[in-house]
Amino acid sequence: MNISAIHRGHTGRGARNFHSLRHLVEMTLAMMVGMVASAAVFLATVGVTVDEALRRHAVLFVLAQAFGMTVAMVVWMRHRGHGRRSCSEMAAAMVVPALVLIALRTLDVISGPICGVYCMTTLAAMILVMLARPGEYGRPATPFPR
Repeated sequence: MNISAIHRGHTGRGARNFHSLRHLVEMTLAMMVGMVASAAVFLATVGVTVDEALRRHAVLFVLAQAFGMTVAMVVWMRHRGHGRRSCSEMAAAMVVPALVLIALRTLDVISGPICGVYCMTTLAAMILVMLARPGEYGRPATPFPR
C-alpha cells in the first residue's frame, strides 16, 4: 500500500481500508480513555474498588462507562471532522448495548457483572456502523468539524 498516496487523499480500496482501520483504532482508544476516566470518577465517588463496583453496582457502573465512552468518542469524532449524523450513530452504538444489558440485568434475565459484555458489544456495534457506512469511515479525516 502506498502510504503517501493515502495521505494525498487517494480513494482506492487500500486507502479506504486504511482510513477505516485508523478510525476503528482511534475510536477504540477514545473509548478506552473515556472508560478509564469514567471508572475513576465512579470509583472515587462511590468509594469502592473495581471488583466491588462490578459486583454491587453493575448497572450504575455500566451507565458511567457508557457515558464516559460516548462523550470521549463523540468529542474525538467532532475533532476529526465527522458530522452530527455520524457522531449520533456512533453514540447509539455505545448507548444501545448498555440499555439492552441494563434491562436484562434489571429483569434478572442475566446476573453478575455486565461491564465486560458491554465493552465487547460496543466494539461489535461500532464495527457494524462502520460497515453500514463505508463512505463515511473510509475517507480521510479532516481536522475541523463539518
